[in-house]
Amino acid sequence: MIEYLMALDEAIFLLLNGLHQDWLDPIMFTISGKLEWIPLYVFIVSWLIYKYKKAGLFALLALIITIIVTDQITSGFMKPFFERLRPSHDPDLKDIVHIINGYRGGLYSFASSHASNSFALSTFLWLLLRKKERWAGYLFTWAAVVSYSRIYLGVHFPGDVVTGALVGVLTANLVFILYKKTLHKYHLPGIKNLNKAPHHT
Repeated sequence: MIEYLMALDEAIFLLLNGLHQDWLDPIMFTISGKLEWIPLYVFIVSWLIYKYKKAGLFALLALIITIIVTDQITSGFMKPFFERLRPSHDPDLKDIVHIINGYRGGLYSFASSHASNSFALSTFLWLLLRKKERWAGYLFTWAAVVSYSRIYLGVHFPGDVVTGALVGVLTANLVFILYKKTLHKYHLPGIKNLNKAPHHT
């Protein structure tokens, strides 16, 4: 069963990775970067602190914890434990994988920390702000595109990305539950009307 799933994963990877276009290569390479998204992170941090003050700081701390946990699960534990070679390093695939700018990533691929971190951030902020800030839901589109870019660049299998996304979503939900319980237990300021729709006048 495992061999069948891995073979299917490789087949889907080769299909998706082979759908590249020359004009799209630099776009996907940029989307997959880390420094390129600093403006987005700065916006999120600034928005939380500016609009929600002290409550925003507590939410930001919980968000940072969420990202740290997901990154440690995928990069710190799963990759060295499972030791699944990236497509770009797999001896059977590396010569047929579409690579951009010579980028091949680290040695192991399972699971994708790009997917886990982006979906963790999106999920936590959506849980936190879904009834107050409409833009929070669009973060899932961003997370999906970032995750897909890892397949496009040839450094992750679809299974790596899907598993990473699940790790991010589950971790964000768990941390969010603990975050709400901590606010209640220690009477800390939380974002008002956390799960209530705003009144319209």
